[in-house]
Formats: sequence, structure tokens, C-alpha cells
Amino acid sequence: MKFRQDDAQTVRCDILMIRFGHQIRLTHREVERFTKITAIEPVDIHSLADLDAYIARCKAHYWGSSRDTQFLHWLIDQEYGRCREAA
Repeated sequence: MKFRQDDAQTVRCDILMIRFGHQIRLTHREVERFTKITAIEPVDIHSLADLDAYIARCKAHYWGSSRDTQFLHWLIDQEYGRCREAA
């Protein structure tokens, strides 16, 4: 935990994907990150299957074997992993 100069504590709060049974909801921050990484906004994501389909669409859109494509797929996988940790 970090402290500010006035000795007040700074609390780090990473809000992760919200899950209610089989339904999920991406947080505003997760939507921003996916959109920034892929330039494709994740809409109508209501289940893990929807999220999996979104990831597959993004990877299919940015296909290839170049280092840039491999790096982009890695970034997508990292963000996807963060969401799956919450599930």
C-alpha cells in the first residue's frame, strides 16, 4: 500500500469483470482496454461464450504471422486472461 505526502493511504482498486451465475458484464475500464487494443468495441458481451466469440473475431480480424500480429494477439490474450481470472 502506498502513502501520499500527507500520510493518507492510497488504495488501489482494480475492478474486474462482474459475474452473476452464467452472465458476465465487462467493466467500463475493460471495455476501454479491449477497444484501445483492438479498435473493436466489445458490445453485447453477456456470457463467457460471448467473450470467447469476441476474442476470436478480434484475432480473425488481425490475422497473420508477423511479429506485430503476434504481439497484438498476445496483448488480447493478456486482457482476456485478466477477465477470466475474475470469472
